[in-house]
Amino acid sequence: MKPSKTIYIALGSNKGNKLQYLQSAVDAIFKRVGVVHKISKVFKTPAFGFEGDDFFNACISVETELKPKKVLKELQAIELDLGRQPKASTGYESREIDLDILFFEDEILEEKTLAIPHPELHKRRFVLQPLVAIAKDFEHPVLKKSIELLLAECKDDSELEPVNIWLKNPKRAYNFDDYNYIAIEGNIGAGKTSLANKIANDFNAKLILERFADNAFLPKFYKQPERYAFTLEMSFLADRYQQISDDLSQLDLFKDFMVSDYDVYKSLIFSKITLPEDEFRLYRKLFYQVYKDIAKPDLYVYLYQNTERLQANIKKRGRNYEKDIKDDYLEKINTGYLEFLKSQQEMNVKIIDISDRDFVKSREDYLWLLGEINESSVGSLQ
Repeated sequence: MKPSKTIYIALGSNKGNKLQYLQSAVDAIFKRVGVVHKISKVFKTPAFGFEGDDFFNACISVETELKPKKVLKELQAIELDLGRQPKASTGYESREIDLDILFFEDEILEEKTLAIPHPELHKRRFVLQPLVAIAKDFEHPVLKKSIELLLAECKDDSELEPVNIWLKNPKRAYNFDDYNYIAIEGNIGAGKTSLANKIANDFNAKLILERFADNAFLPKFYKQPERYAFTLEMSFLADRYQQISDDLSQLDLFKDFMVSDYDVYKSLIFSKITLPEDEFRLYRKLFYQVYKDIAKPDLYVYLYQNTERLQANIKKRGRNYEKDIKDDYLEKINTGYLEFLKSQQEMNVKIIDISDRDFVKSREDYLWLLGEINESSVGSLQ
């Protein structure tokens, strides 16, 4: 995953349906820039620097993987999409929407087209008042003062009036309230860890990641599968049991739900492929004895990707012990998963074909995938 940063954006409008322009801007920022974490109250403020109608102003915090110039480009495109004419070369003017980058975490940038932090924000009460509600302790990286202190010292005496209507956070359209535990599954290279990370980060979930990288038998298995298959599967059995038992039993009062990048039943799926029949029967007995009391996920999401895409993803992440994985092995794993899922009549399963999607690089694809997960009907793959 790309590293992400928290940024702060100021929104203003003093033309037409001002509240709707603000909401449309927030929605577009969510779609094109990143997840919106916090939204301030809306304040009615007098026009600053020119005669005009009162403004509606607000501030939001956004987590983005984009670079500053790319964020600026997206914000300018959103302004144009919402009807704003290109900015006048001099002076202030009324506008449908105005979007300004205030902070890009603690970055300092001074270029001809972009200055971060915004050079005038500490002088403007209509920025500081909504900003203090969502980032009062944030320290200005140049002035070395908190937003709360900057507001207290601000000489702008403009009178701000709170508007008793809240903007809606667009991420609430993706509802995970019905789930305590979601498992993301898929073939090798399907992207399950990336998706689990993104959901946990965007929707305040406790993240449970499989500790496969710590398994000393995994590289040995890929070199000599017949020799190390049973040892590998038994080591996974023990480790997964310990991890999932600990994680599911430890409540986190500050998280809304749990999301994992594996389900314990993958042990049965892989062992059926890797083990001889007699060893598999023994393994299956041990598995059901160990996992009989482990809670099943409320939602099981299976990410399907075709073999060509899986191989491309495996090559891209560059794990040396995975470089010789054959197509037929990946196809057997996929068949094993689908046969298993068809037998799970009581499990809430979503099977989603992402072969033509790249939710890691494309935010549009990521939001599409969230929409597919949030559909109430159970998924199927013909």
